[in-house]
Amino acid sequence: MKYAMFTAVALALASAAAPAEAKGCLKGAVVGGVAGHYAGHHAVLGAIGGCMVGHHMANEKAKEQAAPAAPPAQAEPAPKPNG
Repeated sequence: MKYAMFTAVALALASAAAPAEAKGCLKGAVVGGVAGHYAGHHAVLGAIGGCMVGHHMANEKAKEQAAPAAPPAQAEPAPKPNG
């Protein structure tokens, strides 16, 4: 348990140096580190994987929020019958 806490604190301090690039990484690293610790004492591997996944998810969320919602397609009026 001490190892997981040490890893979480170390990652928190390391990500504090560059918060703009670490969006989503810290939360993912903590969750991944804890999961890795309980899944066979692989806290560091779990933290690395969690950081990558958290960063990816944060980027995807930012893309969704930045993209304006596309307006619904307007249907063309039906042609009038000849006659």
